[in-house]
Amino acid sequence: MRFIREPLFHFLILGAAIFAVHGLITRHQTDKPGEIVVTQAAIENLITGFTRTWQRPPTENELQGLVLDCIREEAAYREALALGLDRDDMIVRRRLRQKLEFVSDGLATRAEPSDAELQSFLQAHKESFLTEPLFSFQQIYFNPQLHGENFRRDVARALDDLQHAGSSVNKHELGDPFLLERTFENVPLPDLRKTFGDQFASATSVLPVNSWQGPIESGYGVHLVYVAKHTDSHLPALTEVREQVRREYLDAKRREATDKFYEALLGRYSVRIEPYEEKKLAQVH
Repeated sequence: MRFIREPLFHFLILGAAIFAVHGLITRHQTDKPGEIVVTQAAIENLITGFTRTWQRPPTENELQGLVLDCIREEAAYREALALGLDRDDMIVRRRLRQKLEFVSDGLATRAEPSDAELQSFLQAHKESFLTEPLFSFQQIYFNPQLHGENFRRDVARALDDLQHAGSSVNKHELGDPFLLERTFENVPLPDLRKTFGDQFASATSVLPVNSWQGPIESGYGVHLVYVAKHTDSHLPALTEVREQVRREYLDAKRREATDKFYEALLGRYSVRIEPYEEKKLAQVH
């Protein structure tokens, strides 16, 4: 039944659970306000925690110490609440909020999404999953400072040789020394920008394939570029990105559940925001 997956249904369950727990606590404190009960389950948890830490079960004296510390902690907790020490404490407030949201988030994402739901999410959020365009190319670099006033002529002559002489040209004899490779395979567009700059990446992304083109400027100088392959951006199949889609789907469901949770929660309150007058900061001389 789909209504079980709805965040509002989860909120109703959470609200009922909190109400029930609150009722039990209130009833317990009213009937026996001074009683602290260390249950068998609590003792077993103490033993389990000790064993995991020390790789052995506690001795009788150690267990008595754990139980005594548990009792002291409960007593101190109750007295701190009675004295209002939890109020106006930002750390406590944030921790309680985190725990409450954690419960709400857990309920919202308990149901595993189906492939149909993930496929629908993938289609609705294509921009988040599109692959980057890929480029395989060669480049020949020219340093303007090494050519002086003959720079444009030398670049044009090299381009003409490449375009008309074809494979008979020794490409390694063209251009100037450069710290980067001459051949690049399947470079994503963001990496192309990072390596050569926006101007080079933008120009290269629209070049025809299988022909030498240029000159194209970069942050280093000028290049002649041969694009051997250009793979356009595309939406991958769900099988290729299922875990990423699942992760973002669940994150979106958590955010949706949190928004609905607070929408319902704040409906129980009257909110008033007092007007704020911006005060001039005192000048420090």
